[in-house]
Amino acid sequence: MSYIANENRYDRMEYYRSGKSGLKLPAVSLGLWHNFGSNGSFDNMKDMCKTAFDYGITHFDLANNYGPVAGGAEENFGRILATDFKPYRDELVISTKAGYYMWPGPYGDWGSRKYLISSIDQSLKRMGLEYVDIFYHHRPDPNTPLEETMLALDAIVKSGKALYVGISNYNKEQTEEAAAILRDLKCPFIINQRKYSLFDRTIEEDGLKSHAAKDGIGVIAFCPLAQGLLTDRYLDGIPKDSRIVTDGRFLKEGDITVERLNQIRALQNIAKERGQSLAQMALSWILRDGEVTSVLIGASRASQIEENVKIVGNTKFTDDELKQIENILK
Repeated sequence: MSYIANENRYDRMEYYRSGKSGLKLPAVSLGLWHNFGSNGSFDNMKDMCKTAFDYGITHFDLANNYGPVAGGAEENFGRILATDFKPYRDELVISTKAGYYMWPGPYGDWGSRKYLISSIDQSLKRMGLEYVDIFYHHRPDPNTPLEETMLALDAIVKSGKALYVGISNYNKEQTEEAAAILRDLKCPFIINQRKYSLFDRTIEEDGLKSHAAKDGIGVIAFCPLAQGLLTDRYLDGIPKDSRIVTDGRFLKEGDITVERLNQIRALQNIAKERGQSLAQMALSWILRDGEVTSVLIGASRASQIEENVKIVGNTKFTDDELKQIENILK
């Protein structure tokens, strides 16, 4: 039986304009960084994507190297598009990126025009798409002139392969330089994707968050739960199926200190008083002041998505709550 989306999906979500552009993104977006590669259950992937869309999550975020194997997430999402989401393509915002290592040799990494244009062609083929909604440069390239990278993004839009462009992992100064070039080109640059959580305030410290809000650039936050630290998952030890055990690249056993666990427990108490789980409060906090357009969640099962979307309509904090949180994290 073919998939029919929930007819009330748009009543379940809030949508915010990305910078000064005409594009609105859902408050909660779904990232396919983990659990959509060749080692995952395809039925579970389909279940997660359908659940997300049924709750009004219209934005699905990928990159060329998401897997495993590299390209695996795009291939699997392409299969889901073909089998279930084809009638809904114009209701979806699909993004992908290039900038990290993708294939051997000097042309499969960083930010050259050759790499970016080859990469978008490969991504579209893997997903079975004519265009993506947002194409990102995934990280700054210290050895390629910024103008070359930005001209490549502009060429990708002008060729009809992307509607908008974004950058990821660029700091405030790099964002200002990129924005100036893209503005001169009249290229629709609308968003910067950066890591942001209660435990990682780099985008506040380097001034990017407030600058983007003033300059009309959207911000989408990834790793909002600090790789699972901002949940109750590690309060009673390290589970055998946790990312620390199965992967270990992004979260390590040494990250779970006594001090960190005490902070997590104290934050969980505030969350309970708000009627939220710690994860829900951590996601709500990202959206608290209107400077971040969307928060990017990952999931390993549909029930996690259902829990996370409960933050919709509950992202405001009292001054006292914010003060308590800052005192805990000092």
